[in-house]
Amino acid sequence: MVPEVANRLIKQGHHISVESGVGAEANFSDDAYRAYEVSVSDNVTELLGAAEVLCCVSAPSEELLAGLSAGSVLVGLLQPSSNLEAIEFLRERKITAFGLDLLPRISRAQSMDALSSQATVSGYRAALIGASRLGKFLPMFMTAAGTIPPAKVLVLGAGVAGLQAIATSRRLGAVVRANDVRASSKDEVQSLGATFVELTLETQEGSGGYAREQSEDFLNRQREMIALEVAIADVVITTAAIPGRTAPRLITTEMVEAMAPGSVIVDLAAESGGNCELSKPGEEVIHNGVIIHGVRNLPSSMPTHASFLYARNIAEFVGLLSKDGQMALNFDDEIVAGSCITHEGEIRHEPTANLLKEQRS
Repeated sequence: MVPEVANRLIKQGHHISVESGVGAEANFSDDAYRAYEVSVSDNVTELLGAAEVLCCVSAPSEELLAGLSAGSVLVGLLQPSSNLEAIEFLRERKITAFGLDLLPRISRAQSMDALSSQATVSGYRAALIGASRLGKFLPMFMTAAGTIPPAKVLVLGAGVAGLQAIATSRRLGAVVRANDVRASSKDEVQSLGATFVELTLETQEGSGGYAREQSEDFLNRQREMIALEVAIADVVITTAAIPGRTAPRLITTEMVEAMAPGSVIVDLAAESGGNCELSKPGEEVIHNGVIIHGVRNLPSSMPTHASFLYARNIAEFVGLLSKDGQMALNFDDEIVAGSCITHEGEIRHEPTANLLKEQRS
């Protein structure tokens, strides 16, 4: 939460409290919150006990969740399939939990779409990481000492993060090529001045605008077709992810070994299994001279604007859940129903409920 957005919620009739120091890493002081009539306290137990709604980024610890009262509401990027113990704890505590990562992909939910807002940050930062780790210029330079050709950037996956990586790499002067398993991405890629890499594969459109999970046969054929593109690229940025699933493996060790020494791979899917076989979350690996950057929580590397965007998403969602400053949950609304994980001691998100059943059996 940032001070300016907190003030918007206050004007809607809400009382906003934050923990002292909550905005320090994003360059918002406690006094900045107080200037917008936000209550600031260093007593976390007191804050949690009084909270009707707790807004967070990722799933809080059970210790923090234990401080919430039954019937209170939790809102955040909760990743239920990866946090089953926390979800079970929320159910037992009769806390109503909403995952912003489960929002239906409809136009009315765009202002609340935290995955897209944070992917914008990730795509931008990924291009900068690629540029900073590459030992070459990205743009073409014509100098008295000779002409330096532009760097070649390949982006795999043209969702929000991929498109932002394309746009940023283009602004930096690189020649950009991109591919996505969804045929509908071609026009978006070309509108940014990049070349769409055509593969003779069937489109893989999934629900809500996401790509669907691909078979191993499809992935093998895809890897064969993009191997040459990877080999000639100076920077490869991979962004392919499927919500709630392991990231598809796009780049093998053999493909890395075909790249020129000094080339860079920035893997935005490192935390969910990695698009590159050699990626390690939060680490930089060098294999045969190729730098493989397995990024983790990239939005936190740009905390001021990442926080601003996320706070706006939170504010819009809380506005949907409330009326005149009071909670008014309307489960007839597809956004409310679709993003709800737990409510009144029940797990309402079916995929999460099924995963917990499998875990118990």
